[in-house]
Amino acid sequence: MEIRVINKGRQPLPEYATAQSAGLDLRANIEEAIVLNPMERKLVGTGLFMALPPGYEAQVRPRSGLALKHGITVLNSPGTIDADYRGELKVLLVNLSNEPFVVNEGERIAQLVIAKHEKAEFKLVEELDDTERGAGGYGHTGVK
Repeated sequence: MEIRVINKGRQPLPEYATAQSAGLDLRANIEEAIVLNPMERKLVGTGLFMALPPGYEAQVRPRSGLALKHGITVLNSPGTIDADYRGELKVLLVNLSNEPFVVNEGERIAQLVIAKHEKAEFKLVEELDDTERGAGGYGHTGVK
């Protein structure tokens, strides 16, 4: 699949780290380093603008290494970029650790996963079919 991209930043286009990676690395495109204090959140630009084909979305997801080593994650994970959005791709980072974290220019801050989606049409009904689960919700099957 080909996705049209404008790169107004100083970083290379997103790339897959390995041949079978699902996510492309997004890099910070910032004028100066950003300090994320504990429990602070900030929007970090990438300098990228794109046009996804209809029927596709881009999901912005955390990088596991940043989450494990530094407590940095994407706040609205996964963040959805719709096919008709034409603004700059930005990543909403949050620091869940007890230490400040510095985001530097060019740092890999998130992953971008391209996914096909379906359009749903809701139909109002009076009742739903029965299932084995029924209305069992959070924790209804126990912890084992």
